[in-house]
Amino acid sequence: MKGNLFMRKAKVVFLGIILGSVSLSAIAQQVPTAAPGSMPGIQSQNVLDLPKAAQDQISLDQLQPQNNAPVWREVNSTVEHYSSIKTPEAGVLIQQGGHEWQLLRNGVVTVFGGWLLALAFCAAGALYFVKGTIPINEGPSGRSMLRFTRLERASHWAMAYSFVILAISGIIIMWGRYFVLPVIGGSLYGPLTFLLKNVHNIVGPFFTISVIVFFVLYVRDNIPTGADLKWLLSGGKGSSHRFNGGEKLWFWFGVTALGVVVSVSGWALNSSIPGVEYFTREQMQMANLVHGIASSLFMAMAVGHIYIGSIGMEGAYEGMKTGSVDENWGKEHHDLWYNDVKAGGDHRGSRS
Repeated sequence: MKGNLFMRKAKVVFLGIILGSVSLSAIAQQVPTAAPGSMPGIQSQNVLDLPKAAQDQISLDQLQPQNNAPVWREVNSTVEHYSSIKTPEAGVLIQQGGHEWQLLRNGVVTVFGGWLLALAFCAAGALYFVKGTIPINEGPSGRSMLRFTRLERASHWAMAYSFVILAISGIIIMWGRYFVLPVIGGSLYGPLTFLLKNVHNIVGPFFTISVIVFFVLYVRDNIPTGADLKWLLSGGKGSSHRFNGGEKLWFWFGVTALGVVVSVSGWALNSSIPGVEYFTREQMQMANLVHGIASSLFMAMAVGHIYIGSIGMEGAYEGMKTGSVDENWGKEHHDLWYNDVKAGGDHRGSRS
């Protein structure tokens, strides 16, 4: 009896195993097959399925050992490859535009910008050699008249000093390898450019602020008028108000337009523009080119402004140094402004 009972139980267990196996097989046929060792939700790939560049490299190794041109050709493409660092351009090892930027920066910008700056200095020197300092025709009268307030002079000198620091450091950074490096050697030139780069980056924001303050203080007296066009067409011999056509051209194109372009591109190169977390390499290269071109134009125009305001014209420097100019100087160079002041106007020539 016990033996028959045991045999019946064994048959039931065996039949259950068979039915369970059949059920599992049917379920397995309905579920997609996953690669061995793969995790759910992760796409698997055979490591032996090589990309075309790798296949080309293997084929080339058979004919030309150690020639890895196909690999580097793929690396230097516009395709962004895999990187575990999830930041913009992390999958780009070599950026194609870098070579074009280098050619433009070290070729067009550096060469033509350098020649432009050199010509500006040479032109100022030649003008001084031929004409010397432009004198006051009637000579100093001994009587002075207020031209600039302390605040106006402070904003001018703040912009001037920061500009000179940026200009000197920028010239050495861009062109120093041609005239500084051969003199002091690489052991000193490297630390010098590193120091000047940091000084340049620190002074830059102060220059931007000074340009904004300068603009606010001087813009109302730099609105172009018909007298400015006549002054320009006459070669600087026409009548003018507080500022003549040449000074207004410097104010709008030099200080304002180029000042803004240089400032914005400089802030971009420092990655310090509020609200912008990342600049691509292409954007940084473009900012570098714009900064170099605008800075070269700015410095070339500043050479003319500094020349006229210092050794080029008698009595001009005293106005920005002390705030006052000689009456004969004012009558000769800014006759309309002189008449307004003498008629009861303030230092701007404005009559209340």
